[in-house]
Amino acid sequence: MSSSSADTASNSSPPPPATSPRIPRRWRRDWGEKDRRLLEGPRSRWDELKTLLHIGWEFLSGFRELHFIGPCVTVFGSARFPPGHPYYELGRRVGREIAQLGFNVMTGGGPGIMEAANRGGQEAGGHSIGCNIVLPKEQSANNYIDRLISFDYFFVRKVMLVKYSQAFVILPGGYGTLDEAFEAATLVQTGKMHEFPIIFMGVDYWQPLFDFIRDGMAPAKTIDPDDIERFLLTDSIDEMRAGLMQTPFKLFAGKPLPKRRWWLGE
Repeated sequence: MSSSSADTASNSSPPPPATSPRIPRRWRRDWGEKDRRLLEGPRSRWDELKTLLHIGWEFLSGFRELHFIGPCVTVFGSARFPPGHPYYELGRRVGREIAQLGFNVMTGGGPGIMEAANRGGQEAGGHSIGCNIVLPKEQSANNYIDRLISFDYFFVRKVMLVKYSQAFVILPGGYGTLDEAFEAATLVQTGKMHEFPIIFMGVDYWQPLFDFIRDGMAPAKTIDPDDIERFLLTDSIDEMRAGLMQTPFKLFAGKPLPKRRWWLGE
């Protein structure tokens, strides 16, 4: 784990985009209930089959949308930081740097830090992707997305955010951010995924968590000492860049992107 002083940065900001249109209440209610119905226990066989087909269709749609996009870096962070907030501006700088390195910028597609990273990616001329999900309070996709894919189920969305990424940058956030960050860490720890970089940005925010990992979990032997070193904690864009350059992209460098097949409607 390492840290360094925050980079000085400040770029003039264009006017904020128009607010995304609100989603009709009946749609928000319906989409919000799909996860609850899935998790409420046994239902009729017909209802379970319909749910299974719907989940399968979401996976298929996500795979088709993202099959040809190339290497991504996923940025996780809170939806609650508005433009102008220091963490929002950090997210913009992160998105710009990712795009300048030649990666697609992928986020959860919502407001806050997700918007900031997508915005920074677009400002740098990169490709900006959002995997959105409708929530009661954070229901609108941001306006800085070149390709938007919407999902009804959290777990399908999480698969897409991980499957097509070669590194993860975690900015300050809440339960959802922690869930996504430690999902990626668990997949790396258990060998289910390559040793992709997992970079936490925001030393002041994340330091208590890292203290708990080092001083609580490691001494209790609930994790191995090596597991602590899976993370990079920093405020520095330069350190983040160096971490991203450790991405095992060379594993895929000689592998061309899949070709589109017209007879599959691609």
